[in-house]
Amino acid sequence: MEPEKRSRVKVHSLLSVVSSKPIEPGKTLKLSSLDHAMGLHSVHVVFYYESNPFDEGPHSSDMDNLRIALSGLLNEYPKITGRLTRGVDGNWEVKCNDAGMRIVRAEVSATIDEFLRSADAVEERDLTVWEDMPEDPNIWSPFRIQINNFRCGGLAIGLSCSHMHADLTSATLFFKSWTEFHRGQPLIHHPIFHLPATDCRSLQNNHTESTELYAAKSSVESKPVKMGTATLRFPDSSIKKYLSRIHSNSANATPFDLLVALFWSSIARLKKPTKGIKHSLSFCVDLRKHSNKSVPFGYFGNASSFSSLSLDAQELLGSDGIGNVSKHVHRHMAGLDLFDTRKEERAKFAPPFRMYGPELTCINMEHMIDPEGRSMMFDTMFKEGEKPVHVSYHLGNVEGEGLILIMPSPEEGLGRIVRVMLPEELIDKLLKDEVILDLQPTLLLTGRR
Repeated sequence: MEPEKRSRVKVHSLLSVVSSKPIEPGKTLKLSSLDHAMGLHSVHVVFYYESNPFDEGPHSSDMDNLRIALSGLLNEYPKITGRLTRGVDGNWEVKCNDAGMRIVRAEVSATIDEFLRSADAVEERDLTVWEDMPEDPNIWSPFRIQINNFRCGGLAIGLSCSHMHADLTSATLFFKSWTEFHRGQPLIHHPIFHLPATDCRSLQNNHTESTELYAAKSSVESKPVKMGTATLRFPDSSIKKYLSRIHSNSANATPFDLLVALFWSSIARLKKPTKGIKHSLSFCVDLRKHSNKSVPFGYFGNASSFSSLSLDAQELLGSDGIGNVSKHVHRHMAGLDLFDTRKEERAKFAPPFRMYGPELTCINMEHMIDPEGRSMMFDTMFKEGEKPVHVSYHLGNVEGEGLILIMPSPEEGLGRIVRVMLPEELIDKLLKDEVILDLQPTLLLTGRR
């Protein structure tokens, strides 16, 4: 039996940061129906830096230098420093009372390179705060930052929040705004907490139609399964080569289409599919950048659309291969009707349910590539020119079939990072898949010390 590994992350202190200016009394921010639906999940993002950007500044203490910019930025984000309360309609809203943001400090007995090579997803979780929302959240801090100092002088900053407050995009853009504020630069994406009536109605109705199916699926009880996680970084050259290989069958395929097809078919093959059985894949797509009517990029909250694509075993694993599946994925993504205003807003929102995992779910982060082709999560520089060496995303309370997250790579171009969470017995088999290994990915956070 393999001995249990001890975490190299040791938490040693806790403090709070409040905004530098008082907030107008009585201010509240209502949460949307989609915000409510995400209530079972949490968001966790880790940014790794080779050096501590807060060592330089007007103060001798790195934490004092950190607090200055963060406190100033929080003036723009009353939703972060507020606390949850029930409104008169019974729905959740944020009371903007500037109760502050919690900061945890920790030491890691490894270098960043050692950690990225040898930590697994369980140990990486220790770089962020995992705390379920209490029954009475009136004094509970829904946003937390963990500052992790590595033995080499590097730093990992873990941001955690309730998914009810913010999605992956909102969390990333808050962090990016922090780095801009720290450098004395203007914010590229000022936070927006209220959408115009048309956008708000469209977002609500899109949520209503795209998640009714998920509510039904998540209500079906399933036996808890231990989940495993793998992170693979695919180089630009390999993606280009494979797209060229399938061009005759899927001329318009994107890196996202290709990687979805690759992992979906590989996972289906591991499950030994039965002929005639349909295989379904759910897609989570951000609404901030997909049409002329898109939700503003600075919208701080939840703005996702969920849809599903089903293929039978012959289509998924047939002789036409990855190119054929890529074509189906591309056609599905291009045909999504992300805005529909046929249904009216409900007065009392439904309780939350599991949005990730009742069936295999794929999160599309392609919208996080800016117009200049830069990856926005890697454009988070506290010091000019010093980008994070890696960024990781975790979602809390993912069960069932699993999750595939596809995001831009720091290499830019067509390079991508895939983070996949599956039942543990499938992960090791997936990492030996010859079709995946043919793209020469770099494996990160494998747990092999």
